Amino acid sequence: MTGFPQHPNYVGLNRPLGEEYDLADLVIEGEVPAEVEGCFFRAVPDPAFPPFMEDAGAILSGDGMISAIRFADGKASFSIRYVETERHRAEAAAGEALFGKYRNPFTDKPGAAGLDRTVANTTPIWHAGRLLLAKEDGRPYRVDPHSLETLGSYDFGGKLKSQTVTAHARIDPESGELFMFGYEADGLASTKLAYFIVDSDGNLTRELWFDAPYCSMMHDFAITENYVLFPIYPTSCDLDRLKAGGDHWVHHPDVDSWLGVMPRYGEVSELRWFRGPKGVSCYHMMGAFEDGQGQIHFDQCLSDSNAFPFIREASGIALQQWELNGRLARWTVNYAGGPDEVAETVIGPPGDFPIIPAARQGRYYDHGWMLTMNPEMRGPPVAGGPVGAMFNMLLRLDFAGGPPQALALPPAHSINEPVHVPAAEAGREGWLVAVVDRQIGPDDFAHECWIVDAGNVAAGPVARVHIPHRLRPQVHGWWVSAAQLEAAA
Repeated sequence: MTGFPQHPNYVGLNRPLGEEYDLADLVIEGEVPAEVEGCFFRAVPDPAFPPFMEDAGAILSGDGMISAIRFADGKASFSIRYVETERHRAEAAAGEALFGKYRNPFTDKPGAAGLDRTVANTTPIWHAGRLLLAKEDGRPYRVDPHSLETLGSYDFGGKLKSQTVTAHARIDPESGELFMFGYEADGLASTKLAYFIVDSDGNLTRELWFDAPYCSMMHDFAITENYVLFPIYPTSCDLDRLKAGGDHWVHHPDVDSWLGVMPRYGEVSELRWFRGPKGVSCYHMMGAFEDGQGQIHFDQCLSDSNAFPFIREASGIALQQWELNGRLARWTVNYAGGPDEVAETVIGPPGDFPIIPAARQGRYYDHGWMLTMNPEMRGPPVAGGPVGAMFNMLLRLDFAGGPPQALALPPAHSINEPVHVPAAEAGREGWLVAVVDRQIGPDDFAHECWIVDAGNVAAGPVARVHIPHRLRPQVHGWWVSAAQLEAAA
């Protein structure tokens, strides 16, 4: 593709591709485990048209693409399609970009007026036989999991009132319920949150509205068996700034963070706010659980400022990525009593994209996985992704007192967020499936999908699926088993 500026958002691994394609019968080194039978869905932002104005946050505005790596009978295939959002269709018809700065409609061209701005590019979510593509600035789009055809914007049969649905969802492993929320739920810079529950059959059964302490970027959240947790970090939006053509997000180092805790099936009157440290930021949570003493533990990839360079730049914060004091932090509160402030304990290293087994969602987990940077790295990291540098180490963390395990990638390699495939038999941890990039030239890359034993990550991949086509970095992924896909058909 041509016409894109020579900016880190559009060069190297981030170079726009703008292609829909299918690859059958991929070459595999090793053997695909029998339990890895299903589809690895990936959300991949890829702008179809060059921007018409400078926009440092544009990497988050790339048109959503849904990628599917399918595993069947020991073989693998690959497909990728655009999510046909209203925004994408309008720009395709116009033959040019119509939408301006990231999440600022006041900078759009006239042809974009009144159109749905979301690009549905962040997270594939599978629930009740439906595949949804979510981005937190709008409602999700539904996609056919077999053909990857876009079926349209999704509002749960007209029941959803919130204008937005966050990028992350939590599914209770016992009830099968889907827990989600939306921030800026009734419009730009709003403090309104909408929390909603979808039953195991896909019916929206509850939607509660309340105010956050201030308008905050709330990319993720967590549940326990009995509570839902809403984290508030001081990256905020101002309507006047948007109307003046400014940035959607500015981070405030001297403003308190908060953790809202409410009974899962409770009322807004039961919501309790706990004060957190000033100026901190987080995008992804490993999980949350309750202990026998009535305490709630909330694990998150925390840093002392916002992780996105373009947000720090808009905020006048002169910190480099390695100066953010990143850590896996556990916040502990007691909903029924105790102080109105969180207690923080560091339980892991800097990193992101934490995951736990789906069967432990909302419950105590004794291990989890995340990505990080190799502290003994030889050579620079692969440049790419929204923060400008890709991860190069996969960790398994043991919270029961055992040592951590690490898979350090070779130089010039990077790894995208993995998905977890559960084991069929008890006592085994299953598999991690992830796309790995290898830089082979200044602007040349090779790509593979690795399958790693989740209980022995240091051993490296048991299978490597070669993908003979350039890829862009994904944001998030979701694993759907062959049995789930067959039932949905």
